[in-house]
Amino acid sequence: MPVQVYIPTPFRRATNNKDRVECEARDVRQLLDRLESDFQGLRGLVRNEQGEVHPHVNIYVNSEAIETLEGLATPLQDGDEVTIIPALAGGE
Repeated sequence: MPVQVYIPTPFRRATNNKDRVECEARDVRQLLDRLESDFQGLRGLVRNEQGEVHPHVNIYVNSEAIETLEGLATPLQDGDEVTIIPALAGGE
């Protein structure tokens, strides 16, 4: 059983309006590599050219921020849920 990935509304244009996708990966880095390969429009939205997650994007595995786990090396298991959340900004 693969990992379930929640795609936030601002990034859905890159996934043909899918709000969830399935992907098999051993860790978060490989997951992002595969997502960017399957959905080319995601390239640059979640990570920079060096492969690091943008500061305005948060990634959670089973509701825990990857920063509190092992970062991009956080291992994934079948059935895990990964959520990608871009920070919201605005107002005056």
